[in-house]
Amino acid sequence: MGVDSGLPDFRGSEGFWRAYPALQHQGSSFEDMANPARFAEHPELAWGFYGHRLKLYRETVPHEGFAILRRWADRMVHGAFVFTSNVDGQFQKAGFLESRVYECHGSIHALQCLEACANDTWSAEEFRPLVNEKTSLLESPMPRCPRCGSLARPNILMFGDWAWVDVPYEKQRERLAAWTSSVSKLVVVELGAGKALPTVRRFSEKSARNRLIRIHPREASTNPSHGVGIEGGAAAMLRLLDARL
Repeated sequence: MGVDSGLPDFRGSEGFWRAYPALQHQGSSFEDMANPARFAEHPELAWGFYGHRLKLYRETVPHEGFAILRRWADRMVHGAFVFTSNVDGQFQKAGFLESRVYECHGSIHALQCLEACANDTWSAEEFRPLVNEKTSLLESPMPRCPRCGSLARPNILMFGDWAWVDVPYEKQRERLAAWTSSVSKLVVVELGAGKALPTVRRFSEKSARNRLIRIHPREASTNPSHGVGIEGGAAAMLRLLDARL
């Protein structure tokens, strides 16, 4: 979904290194960087990576596909609910209500203590990262926990992450469950959810009850008992479906 807004595709080492060539010279993969241990080992590099992403997501304009989804939702009696593994906040930026979004992997727009001194998060709004594009190192001051003064980290579920503060997302999950129980003939439009981390695909298949529309440029295969698969990019396929509707 984000790629069609111009955001980098981290699929495979090549896609990741195209976005962050400085990390290729160090032999760092996405899995290496998306790990809380990196903040303890090399905080300037870890925050260089996440600080760059935070700035990029803040500047990105959501593509037309988001508006199409909102128009569809507006026709429905109960509207729509977003279940996303994206951490970029683009659905909210496109006008979807905070109360109708479940971010199952967290959000880059929130911070937490690296030491998890409290089961709490806070907004990243005041953090304005300055990143050296050549070295991928953060050059501005790093954010700190307002409680204990320890280093802060993004409130994102990472690899090997046992200290992720998930309290806000449990509340989102509860709202999703309440909304789902209130609707009938639920249609799930799944966009760009791959097999490598199948969290979204599993949710779609469990919820759709043969009303799943799976859109993916490479992995659109779908069991007919779940619904249909459409091979292509998110924005382009949403435009085609919208024209048909």
